[in-house]
Amino acid sequence: MRKLFFAPALLGLLACEGGLAQSSFPNRPVTIIVATAPGASNDIESRLYGEKLAAAFGQPFVVDYKPGAGTSASAAYVAKAAPDGHTLLCISSSFSAAAALYRNLSFDPLKDLAPITIASKRYTVIVAHPAASFRNLREYIAYSKANPGKINVATTGPGSGPHINAAWLHSIVNTEVTYVHYKSAAAMQSDLLSGRVDVTYGSLITGLPHIKSGKTRLLAIANNERSPLYPDIPTAAEQGAQGYNYASITGYIAPAGVPAPVLSRLNSEWVKATKAPDIVKRLEAEGSIPVGSTPAELGQLLASEIPRYRKLVDAMGITAEP
Repeated sequence: MRKLFFAPALLGLLACEGGLAQSSFPNRPVTIIVATAPGASNDIESRLYGEKLAAAFGQPFVVDYKPGAGTSASAAYVAKAAPDGHTLLCISSSFSAAAALYRNLSFDPLKDLAPITIASKRYTVIVAHPAASFRNLREYIAYSKANPGKINVATTGPGSGPHINAAWLHSIVNTEVTYVHYKSAAAMQSDLLSGRVDVTYGSLITGLPHIKSGKTRLLAIANNERSPLYPDIPTAAEQGAQGYNYASITGYIAPAGVPAPVLSRLNSEWVKATKAPDIVKRLEAEGSIPVGSTPAELGQLLASEIPRYRKLVDAMGITAEP
């Protein structure tokens, strides 16, 4: 399935520097590959940017879907695409987790792909069933130390983002829990609400209705800053997990070798899009925070996340779900 966004009118040819022909980019539709099925948050966000970018570049921006292998299938596709800027990849924090988990990749996630921008980030929360004996993360850490393996932590599968990031937190505080893996987020949420599992990690905006209704208890904000929605709830780092910062991002990357002027223009227009009032309003309604970073900032994030996740995967013997 594809969704296209056309500019309202064809704009002028781009003026490219560095010896590029002025009409070299874009000279046809640009495709944004999304590693999820249609309707996911990354799809919605990419379509929002697609409208702005189509208007800025005078060419359609097409959102296409290539799920599989924990985002590695889509990343491999883009890494092997022509390095001309016409094929781009939307990534989330699962990109780093997949790069750590799948070792026989046909591409190098740090060498064969070029960062464009961190477009946005989301608040991630650690929540518990209200019957749990701990009321916040500090008490949760103390309980898990006193009762190794007795807390059931729900994830969306072995090697998933929630699994690896929960493993990261427990490696920091040196505690043991039991991981319960689910095939879907819906099944995981259902068992948390029924009390079959004790704790899970997830998006603040997704979990907000259950937090407000009292069906789940908010233990901590996983990001390194408090949420404006719950300014009184401390972060995980403030509650004993120093250095922990699990912020789910939406970022964009291209094949390595895309000319620097093309990457620079893509970054510039993407940053403008993240600051557009209508997009800011929509992102905030979805629980996202506009960022619009430099390529270097995204590159630095990936260069720190992937080795850290690989270390965790090796230490815990985490393998991908068959």
